[in-house]
Amino acid sequence: MKLLSKMNTQRSWIICCFINFIVASIMGLLMRFAYLFPFKNINYIYLLHAHSHVAMLGWVYMMIFVLIVHFFIPKDKNDNPIYNQLFWITEFTVVGMMISFPIQGYALFSIVFSTLHILLSYFFCWLVWRDCSKDRGPAEKLLIVSILFMVFSTFGVWCLGPTINMLGKQSVFYQIAIQFFLHFQFNGWFLFAILALFVKQFKNEIETRQFRIFLTLLILGTFFTVAFPISWFVKDQILKCLNTFGFLLEVIAFVYFYKMLNPQINQFKANLDSLTQGTYVFALWSLSLKMILQLAVLLPNLTEVSHQIRNWVIGFIHLTTLGIITGFLFGILLQNNLLQRKAYLLKIGVKCFFFGYVITEILLFLQGIFYFLDKGLLFGYYEAIFGASIFIVAGLLLILISVLKTKTRFD
Repeated sequence: MKLLSKMNTQRSWIICCFINFIVASIMGLLMRFAYLFPFKNINYIYLLHAHSHVAMLGWVYMMIFVLIVHFFIPKDKNDNPIYNQLFWITEFTVVGMMISFPIQGYALFSIVFSTLHILLSYFFCWLVWRDCSKDRGPAEKLLIVSILFMVFSTFGVWCLGPTINMLGKQSVFYQIAIQFFLHFQFNGWFLFAILALFVKQFKNEIETRQFRIFLTLLILGTFFTVAFPISWFVKDQILKCLNTFGFLLEVIAFVYFYKMLNPQINQFKANLDSLTQGTYVFALWSLSLKMILQLAVLLPNLTEVSHQIRNWVIGFIHLTTLGIITGFLFGILLQNNLLQRKAYLLKIGVKCFFFGYVITEILLFLQGIFYFLDKGLLFGYYEAIFGASIFIVAGLLLILISVLKTKTRFD
């Protein structure tokens, strides 16, 4: 009876996460629709804030929450009702942001809900630190680093209030504080948590020395590469040097990442069905593409304009959130049958989602190239990217319907 209750609880968590994801994707679809038929009564910027917060905190954060509890918290501890209570209180703040941001943008209620979410995330980090297995292998060490990065990233948020009062929203320090938060959220908290969950799927022992080198280099690389977004606002050659050094450390780190997992890759792949295997390959290729783009922006001509061409910025953010993070999340869910990988609707939904994502990425980066070359707007760009975005929403809806129709196993 207790096991059944736990199964139903975590199944409801996954359903909730996908509902958040669908809401965020519909908001994104509406923003692309607005380029074809402008809204009269909806503020585009407010909708953008809602979309980004629900996607980051309602989908990525909440699904990582679910999988951390499932894989890292011992069974005798994750039965503790505090995790269920914390999940739904955190979801309450997500719904608050979902409603308040489209109405008022950054204002009293949206700031209250955002702040409450951060405070709840601190409590979650403390619970993980307390309850995570004390016999910490590579996956557990990656997880601990990820939650430390999560806490560290929020220092940027706490700087925003004093900065607005003293220097204003247009100040350089205000922009740096935002980029500090985003950098360590995406490249610290989210990426390390995803890698922790992925490494957890490898059952055999990982070579300790190679892992230690990988982890050290990736941590250092993450710290050094924050120099890149700072260099957008502070023109100093040393920032470019620090970013280049950080990028090289990350490249070497992922070489060691491959070397430490390589002895187990064939066995790992042998236990995966084609859909799960394809999803992991997609996520790993997205990670490789991210590294290639980081290399490309080291070129002087691209360094200066990379953050000014909005299509490239959006494309890079989606590459990280939809390609890498969501790719790994889908892979882990499918591998462990937390999504019923044999369900026909689910297979169609996953393929539909990734098809829409790939087409939108191609259009975003291609349009960015056109702007870079002063070639203007691609013919039918707004119609095409809106049409491709429909596949993303449709794919997520099919996945959700599949989850609702089938009983998800948690063991």
